[in-house]
Amino acid sequence: MKKVFYFRSICSIVILSLALVSCGGATKEAKPVSLTISASTTLQNAMEDINKIYSHEKPNITIIDNFGNSDSLQKAIEQGAKVDILFSSSIQRMDNMESQGFILADTRRNILSNKMILISKNNSTGISDFKDLASAQVKQVALSDPNTATSGKNAKQILKFLGILDIVEPKTVMVKDSKQVLTYVENGKADAGIVFTTDAIQSNKIKIVAIAPKNSHEPIVYPIAILKGCQHISEAKEFIQFLQSPEAEAVFVKYRFIVKHNTPDK
Repeated sequence: MKKVFYFRSICSIVILSLALVSCGGATKEAKPVSLTISASTTLQNAMEDINKIYSHEKPNITIIDNFGNSDSLQKAIEQGAKVDILFSSSIQRMDNMESQGFILADTRRNILSNKMILISKNNSTGISDFKDLASAQVKQVALSDPNTATSGKNAKQILKFLGILDIVEPKTVMVKDSKQVLTYVENGKADAGIVFTTDAIQSNKIKIVAIAPKNSHEPIVYPIAILKGCQHISEAKEFIQFLQSPEAEAVFVKYRFIVKHNTPDK
């Protein structure tokens, strides 16, 4: 009888040990993963805030950001840059990436949009509308390069829509991106500039003069997608899903982005 009791006790200890080992395995720390995200410069402040939130929720995930205009991001990927997620401000650039076979199927989403606005320095007078850019009083207008930056392309479309492109173009100062336009107006190097709303709200040295008329430019949509070279697809999908969560959306709204809920890729 004692042998039976002893045997049962040993079995119980073995089973309990195995259970504890199993539970210990379940609580084992998740494997560290790094995700490289190439994103539009316009997204920088919002993404940096969101990444801090995500690092608390997923401490094993390291987000490596690479910010630039849509053209430079595309070229870098075409030239072999190792990128897991592309978050662009240009539908056209994302279309180019997809047509060349860089985008992982069924991962592309449109999650944000933006607006174009006219800005001038706080103490400036005489500019109250886009059409005032054609006046002799306005000597220089800062625009992003339309060949490389979405904001510049949209600005040119606005001027053409209003019928003042030929007048404004000779006094245009072309710069790299929307943020640099903001700097030029702040420093008085330009009388006015056309930028994204999300850039303008970050400065207390300029004022918003006008919002671009409806249908005066192509819609500004921010598509996001996983690239085929991604080695951590499930983690990348989780991050994109997080960007559509209430926590992330609150950050985007804080920076004046317009949130698009689960919008199809095209």
